[in-house]
Amino acid sequence: MISLSDDEIHEAELVDDENAIMKDEPTRMVGPLTKVQALALLLVLLLLSSTVLYSMMNKEEEIQRVIPEIEFDDPAVFVTDSTGASIDVEPIDMTFFASSVGEDAAEPSIGITSSGCVFFIAFEKVMRSCDYGGTWEAKQDPVMCSPTTSDPYGWVDPITDRVFGVQMIGLESSWICWSDDDGETWLGNPHDSGTTPLNDHIKLASGPWTSAGYGAVGQITGSVIYETAVYYCYNKLAGIFCFTSFDGGATFDTGGLIVGLATTNGGLHGAISTAPDGTVYVTPRVATPTVIVSKDNGFTWFERTMGEDTGTPDPRKNSEVSADTESNAYHVWTGADEGIYLSRSIDSGETWEQESLRISPAGVISTAFPQTDAGDPGRFAVTYLGSENGSLLGEPDLDGNPWNGNGHYAPNEVHYHLYVTFSLNALDEEPVFHTRRLTTDPVQVGAICLNSGDCRSDQGGSNRNLLDFNDLHIDREGRVFIAIADGCTGVCANDPSNRTPATSRDKLGMMFMLDTGPSLYVANGILESVKPATSGEEMSLPYNPVVEIEATREDFD
Repeated sequence: MISLSDDEIHEAELVDDENAIMKDEPTRMVGPLTKVQALALLLVLLLLSSTVLYSMMNKEEEIQRVIPEIEFDDPAVFVTDSTGASIDVEPIDMTFFASSVGEDAAEPSIGITSSGCVFFIAFEKVMRSCDYGGTWEAKQDPVMCSPTTSDPYGWVDPITDRVFGVQMIGLESSWICWSDDDGETWLGNPHDSGTTPLNDHIKLASGPWTSAGYGAVGQITGSVIYETAVYYCYNKLAGIFCFTSFDGGATFDTGGLIVGLATTNGGLHGAISTAPDGTVYVTPRVATPTVIVSKDNGFTWFERTMGEDTGTPDPRKNSEVSADTESNAYHVWTGADEGIYLSRSIDSGETWEQESLRISPAGVISTAFPQTDAGDPGRFAVTYLGSENGSLLGEPDLDGNPWNGNGHYAPNEVHYHLYVTFSLNALDEEPVFHTRRLTTDPVQVGAICLNSGDCRSDQGGSNRNLLDFNDLHIDREGRVFIAIADGCTGVCANDPSNRTPATSRDKLGMMFMLDTGPSLYVANGILESVKPATSGEEMSLPYNPVVEIEATREDFD
């Protein structure tokens, strides 16, 4: 194919410009001419120039047509179909910004108030940034909030802006505190929510009142005491216990054991999710992907299963549900083949599709900790840890068996990175999934403990440094925020030759924020940058042509 420079094309476009012809004065090259001869010659030149221009325009159109066919090969960018296979679709243009909260933060939660303040809650700290990660400060009240915890959780009510900090005190009780002024002042009290003296894996969320069950009462009391229903769930050895508060989380007097549902495995479960129509979802940690659903604010529950075509690994971690503005629901989990899978419900959790969709790229052969949130219909995001070390499949794992991708047994050479997957048409028959690897150095080297009673590591002590989950939520603009604990910092991050499980035992809190790119709310279009200029690290992943890839490949480990 003939390739033209921009200058050549520009010159061709000027051929039929009268001033350009007069400037060059071509008739002087043929000697003296009569007016008729000059006019004839001018007409010939104009005819020839139009032919040249037409040819050049056709060449330009040809060039424009082949541009989409140029192969791009940024190893951090994936566009896939519902099987995980790559497809010929241009990636979404987006950049991310990363910020360290400066504190240990295993099992982080993240939420954003309408003022733009970001709350990052982990361990005993409630960290706040009101400049999108430029600076962070501790906002934990030492009196109203518990000073110590072993199982923290945070939640920002998207309707009222109330910030919750939930902390477990030993295994016997918990402490719930809340703030209605962006963390400046707090109220709180101890809470156990039942008579069984053991509670763990605590979760809290809020959602609209319905017209049935507890919602019939909540519609009356909520308008006077607190606008939304507040849910508090945890596991006791007997199963999952869930309670509903009518007073904004101050007390939980209604609820109890979810009897007869998928509450095996000691009642371990994922986050509570709610939909705009008031539907509540809880995801139990069981072999067959399952959601437990309430349509009356926790008064009654039913369960639905899906994903029998993918199953789940063993051991496994939590799955999660998000709901869009029309209350369509998206359930994501790690399948038995270690990919991230999706099932959709368009009737508020009543029915779910049984043919699972793979949303992680096929090349990501091991995953953990999927978290999700949604905006408008068909627009959602999922984050997870993953590995592309496919060459290590079949190699001896930590038990000496052929490794099948399960992170719990991963060989010491496996590197886990942070990924995020967007879909802007997730409800379509053939949805498209846009995935970015957001880290250039690993989040974890070697195995990730997925069973707290059986952690596997032969280097550097326990590999349970990341604990059980990360988090993802969107703000009022539809901007994605991700919270993780980073195990590979310091020498592990800065020295590729010294990346081992022994150097990957940190748990530094990190926030990743969509800086520029599509909002999950259609009306907000493409989001402009809000990244701070004072600190942090830009995680910009450009869509690079092949000739520029080698440097990118060298940076990836």
